[in-house]
Amino acid sequence: MSVSAASPAPESAPEVRASLRATLAFAAPAARRLVLATVLGAGAVGAGIGLLATSAWLISRASQHPGESALALGIVAVQFFGLSRGLFRYWQRLVAHDAAFCALADLRVVVYERLATLTPDGPPAMRSGDLVARFVGDVESLPDLVVRVICPFAIAGLVGAATVAVEWSLLAQAGLILLATLALAATAVPWLTGRLARRREARQAATQGELTAAVVDLVRGAPELAAYGAADAHLRRAATIDARLARIARDNAWTAGVGQALATLLPGLAAVGCLIAGVAAVRAGRLDVVVLAVITVVPLAAFELAAGLPAATQTLSRVRQSLGRVEEVLNADPLVTDPVAPRPLPSATDTVRVRGLRCRYGDDESWVLDGIDLDLVAGRRVAVVGRSGAGKSTLAHALLRFVPYAEGSITLGGIELDQLTGDDCRRAIGLVAQDAHVFNASLEANLRMAAPEATIDRVRDALRRARLLDWVEDLPAGLDTQVGEDGARLSGGQRQRLAVARALLADFPVLVADEPGEHLDTATADAIVADLLEAADRHAVLLITHRLAGLENVDEVIVLESGRAVERGTHDELLARGGVYTAMWGRETGT
Repeated sequence: MSVSAASPAPESAPEVRASLRATLAFAAPAARRLVLATVLGAGAVGAGIGLLATSAWLISRASQHPGESALALGIVAVQFFGLSRGLFRYWQRLVAHDAAFCALADLRVVVYERLATLTPDGPPAMRSGDLVARFVGDVESLPDLVVRVICPFAIAGLVGAATVAVEWSLLAQAGLILLATLALAATAVPWLTGRLARRREARQAATQGELTAAVVDLVRGAPELAAYGAADAHLRRAATIDARLARIARDNAWTAGVGQALATLLPGLAAVGCLIAGVAAVRAGRLDVVVLAVITVVPLAAFELAAGLPAATQTLSRVRQSLGRVEEVLNADPLVTDPVAPRPLPSATDTVRVRGLRCRYGDDESWVLDGIDLDLVAGRRVAVVGRSGAGKSTLAHALLRFVPYAEGSITLGGIELDQLTGDDCRRAIGLVAQDAHVFNASLEANLRMAAPEATIDRVRDALRRARLLDWVEDLPAGLDTQVGEDGARLSGGQRQRLAVARALLADFPVLVADEPGEHLDTATADAIVADLLEAADRHAVLLITHRLAGLENVDEVIVLESGRAVERGTHDELLARGGVYTAMWGRETGT
């Protein structure tokens, strides 16, 4: 699905409020730390205001040449506020960032767990590149919400109210002027910058996702794009999206500049207004001349509170859009849900029976699988063959509880599969996929992801059964060899054999191999299939493939066409019939 970068429709006030509540809910796990960070931040800003106010009082009072004892309290106050400001600021940033990263860690786990419950490819309406943008870029906007949005607004509210109260107690007119200008800085200016930023930030989040998807597609498909001469077109498309993103960034910078200009203008107006009101009060005998300096400089210090609010509002607009995209992932409906009261995994998990299985991806869609019967027991090897789109991978995903089945039955150890949780099911039934992920880690780390507690002898045995042990032993670093991003330092055959070794180390009672030789040359693919069937002799094995070489070594071959089993039998039996399987064999062998 391509991510549109068109301007979104304006949101209504209830929609904005609902979106804000949903956005702030992401910070709920860090609520206690946020309260502490707000108190510490208020202490830091309050100390800054106190430092400037007492300094102004001290200088004014000193100009009157009083005795040293008259200045002692002011000197101590300046020292206290100067030291406490730095300490409070350090503690506030420490606690605020701790809160942000704790909330981020929790959110990452929640998003990852949610993605794990969806289909293997994530939500069907999202491209893999867009999922990367949501899982990485959008999720990582959460610290900005905590540090750059919630804390500034909370601190501004607390200290702003206290500062206005103090200013009002010294001179009511000055307090009123400070209240009015702070209210403008805290409401009108953020509202204006937020209104200017809202639509741009929505476009930025969508455009960033589109760019990430384009780059991921370009990198992953680079060999094919180069081979077919389509690389330049995709590069131009990525450059066009990048230019659009740069224009949005420039517009955002202009909006931020408007906010900063207004935030700089208002404290100057407040100081001038308080000075005028203070001079009139001094002349009228209602204000001590020493206090005049205090009520004049306090607005300058107080506007430190409001100076960051326009930027915070702009950040909130961006974060709201980003976390809204994360919420779409969290709210995506999984194809399969666990039962409310799941049954425990049976003790015998090496027997799978499928009867009358029917699957489809929507009530109005045609059947992807239609009446499939299948028996898998320990030591039995069954191959399912057919053209692309025949339903082979859907059968694998149904066995692994990645897709639901509408009719029929799948039992594991005598228990219906939809009565088990997906995790329990996948502890018994393992998958060797054609695109099994290899992590950017060592060979041993990639293997131990399947069985962290495995002894080194078990690891070596899995490598031996996958025909990798001799190669690993010849490497200078052995099992500590780094494989690179997505196994980039391995050949295609080595990468797939590593996936086979990982599945063998996990020791699944039932093993599903979905096109294990795909994207490899013919000789390598045939060798991997043969070695997998030999290595998994103690397991129940379902081999899904479109190649027929080596199928004389399986117990049964099932031929799928349009989701139906049109032929089944051994390799020799099917060749003798002269049907669909024979035609497939003829096309593959050229006979």
